[in-house]
Amino acid sequence: MRLATWNVNSVRTRVDRVIAFLERSGTDVLAMQETKCKDEQFPREAFEAAGYEVVTSGFSQWNGVAIASRVGITDVEHAFAGQPGFGEEPVVEARALGASCGGVRVWSLYIPNGREIDDPHFTYKLRWLEALRTEAGRWIADDGDPALPVALVGDWNVAPLDTDVWDIGVFAGRTHVTPAERDAFAAFASAGYTEVSREHLPAEHTYTYWDYQQLRFPRNEGMRIDFTWASPALAVRVTGVEIDRNERKGKGASDHVPVILDIADAA
Repeated sequence: MRLATWNVNSVRTRVDRVIAFLERSGTDVLAMQETKCKDEQFPREAFEAAGYEVVTSGFSQWNGVAIASRVGITDVEHAFAGQPGFGEEPVVEARALGASCGGVRVWSLYIPNGREIDDPHFTYKLRWLEALRTEAGRWIADDGDPALPVALVGDWNVAPLDTDVWDIGVFAGRTHVTPAERDAFAAFASAGYTEVSREHLPAEHTYTYWDYQQLRFPRNEGMRIDFTWASPALAVRVTGVEIDRNERKGKGASDHVPVILDIADAA
């Protein structure tokens, strides 16, 4: 199976590019983030015409996650247990969508940005990551299903290493690189997961995101913030990882690019 994750930054704006990517890459399952539309606005007809089923979670023009699959979609969950909300009257946002596709439990995840270190959104981000780690650990614990193949994929909004940004000095005092965020990201290892994109593609200064401003892409001033944490049963089946940098080129590109995993059949 070929599984990809991609922050598409508005699926209605980029639906033609997304469908072209699916057809060109041979992707079986695509987890999308930042779809930026309500469920009823999602351009599902284009995906269905290409042979994909689609499930979505979108409440407004903000956030939004979706999964497209040509190997089946079952057991859909529109949030994980304990998922925190945000705001004075906390609202659970459209940031997590789970489904079983081709025998793999796929979660499309759009982790909160954090905004600024002194912003309530930063605290929300840390709470969100901790709640996800706790719940994801339960899924594969001894009293859960240790043999469950789980893929936690998406835009994590964390750069775990200094080399995951073009210039760490530029990020001093800013989100995405703080010890608290990096610790929250690394804690998924203690829950039993392996970050397989780094394992298979360890190169330094290999980015998945470039801001639209200040010629960041032509200057290769990017960030590596899109990752896959895989459960033990899935990690051993990942045979390769690719970052499709070409999807940042040309007219109408998202500011993120797809991260693609090749997964062998279960033994």
